[in-house]
Amino acid sequence: MNLKQAQKKHLRSLGHSLHPLVTVAGNGLSQGVMEELERALNDHELIKVKFAVGDRDTKKAVIEEMIKLSNSILVQSIGNIALIYRHNPEADPKKSNLDR
Repeated sequence: MNLKQAQKKHLRSLGHSLHPLVTVAGNGLSQGVMEELERALNDHELIKVKFAVGDRDTKKAVIEEMIKLSNSILVQSIGNIALIYRHNPEADPKKSNLDR
């Protein structure tokens, strides 16, 4: 699933005011982190993830693996924060970050 440039721009503007919901640290993509990531994506669709995993190359590899495992899209990555998106047609409008 690919997003057009205008869609990414809109998602970036929505994500600007969000706070990280999931943190990936020294243990990497553990089962607990992946479960929390799934819950957050199902509820909110658009989330920020904070990384504290070491150098740039390690962080990039972890982000790529996370995107692949969660079947989501990387919207933007700045510093130690990644903004990711996965569409959920059954998302609760009260929880979704897309309806704000």
